[in-house]
Amino acid sequence: MLGISTRNSHYVYGVIQSIITCMVAAAIANLPSLSPGDFIQHWLRSWAMSALVMLPVVLFAAPWIRRVVDRLACDRRS
Repeated sequence: MLGISTRNSHYVYGVIQSIITCMVAAAIANLPSLSPGDFIQHWLRSWAMSALVMLPVVLFAAPWIRRVVDRLACDRRS
């Protein structure tokens, strides 16, 4: 336990969620770069693929992230 106050645990949740989201989105965004194309088409295709993949990732990862944050955070109102 790191001793993070439960009052601030939503920040920890956001950091962990952002890290996971960015890792997946960056991996997907790099896949289309293997073929030639202009920036707008590449970006829109990458964004659409990332959005379609991230929805289930976020839905399934959120409960696990919440459990991790609950273990890292503690209530310091003693």
